[in-house]
Amino acid sequence: MRPSILFRPPDDTARERASFFTEVQRQLDSEEGGALPAGRQATTILDLMVIRASHSKILRRYSLGTAVGFRMRKGALTDVPAILVFVSRKVNRRWLLDCQVLPTKLVGPGGIWCDVDVVEFSYYTSHASTSREQVYTELVEGLRGSDPQIGPGSQVSSQETYGTLGMIVRSRIDSHQVGFLTNRHVAVDLDHASQKMFHPLPPNLGPGVCLGAVERTTSFVKDKLWYGIFASRSPETFVRADGAFVPFADSFDLSKVTTSVKGVGDMGEVIHVDLQAPIGTIIGKPVVKVGRSSGLTKGMILAYALEYNDDKGICYFTDFLVIGEDGQTFDLEGDSGSLILIVDDGLEKPRPIGIIWGGTENRGRLKLKDGLGLCSWTSAVDLGRLLNLLELDLVTRDEELQACFNNLTTRDAEAMEEKECISNAASVEEAPPKGCTSPITSTTGQSRDIANVEHQLMQDSHAFFEQTNLSRNLFPENISG
Repeated sequence: MRPSILFRPPDDTARERASFFTEVQRQLDSEEGGALPAGRQATTILDLMVIRASHSKILRRYSLGTAVGFRMRKGALTDVPAILVFVSRKVNRRWLLDCQVLPTKLVGPGGIWCDVDVVEFSYYTSHASTSREQVYTELVEGLRGSDPQIGPGSQVSSQETYGTLGMIVRSRIDSHQVGFLTNRHVAVDLDHASQKMFHPLPPNLGPGVCLGAVERTTSFVKDKLWYGIFASRSPETFVRADGAFVPFADSFDLSKVTTSVKGVGDMGEVIHVDLQAPIGTIIGKPVVKVGRSSGLTKGMILAYALEYNDDKGICYFTDFLVIGEDGQTFDLEGDSGSLILIVDDGLEKPRPIGIIWGGTENRGRLKLKDGLGLCSWTSAVDLGRLLNLLELDLVTRDEELQACFNNLTTRDAEAMEEKECISNAASVEEAPPKGCTSPITSTTGQSRDIANVEHQLMQDSHAFFEQTNLSRNLFPENISG
């Protein structure tokens, strides 16, 4: 078993990034201007990300952030590929200086172009207070500890924080190792030496059992490692990859675990986002999630690869921007780690695509249509990329989970049997008579009496305990948490 690891991607050089965008700018400068771009219209997520990266300086100067998706009209998505530009206040063009007016279209390398859609984002300068417990339904009460089993959506807690169990996973490093995935900020508390997780509560707060301890985590990843491209001109560009793998403890009974999503049912395989796929393969898709705070909610993927900058000039990305159905909130505090599943009509089963890491209910809201109120939104991590980074596979069926449990039981039994065989062999073996040792030629050419030293020492120690009537219980093992 590997120790806890904070994954750190290899650093790309600032020179490599600068060289890349210098070439991009050279191509842009060679493009002919005109009322309409002469090249082809963007059709893939990668097209939009490359166009945005090419103009990241000017977009960052006049916006709070950007994302890629489809243009919106009167609060509804169209099928027009666009870069979404979030601003603090959207006003008539007459009240803007020429230098403040964003272009209606942007052209990228090779003449590929797309529309620009300006979206108003009302940002709170300080955290607004939110209620921790706002939903009380039979489903939610079950997730918080009333159900006899745990699974996707169930409450998990560290010493000080609670969140949501995302899904059951199996390690690619050790196929016998089964656990669950949640957010790093839910699982890791650096004020405590032991990073253990409990359900429903830790011993210091209420009833609960230990599920296991955190083994592998990740928090931020360089854009080139995550997306395979330079997503921004800034050399300080990171993607929020908030994940933690918690293997189930040996003492935990896996019969108490289910892979089924309560309120949804069985799930299909993970959707791996292909940046070269058409934009409509993910944007606009209906989704659901089940979390310990808000239960079952419905929504839609509004955008991908949301970019924003902090006051120190560091550029951050988050993968999914999700809004709730009919203006409803998609998540509440405590839903961090919840699994997001696409429920498109063409799918036999809902398919997982991401996990929630944060919401903006307490940071800001979107204005998607004039005359309507502000809309809350949710940030989520691309599940396929997170599983690859943490070297995990999703377990989607209870039969698969049972097979993992059987393999684990068999392995433990074999290990115990091997240990007993070694112990028995050591106890029955007698020391060879003097003068009857096996001759082994040393480097000096002389024979030395070299018996099985390990077993000989074990015999001597056993004899010592027998002669002095000492018990091994006087020397307990050093058991660590």
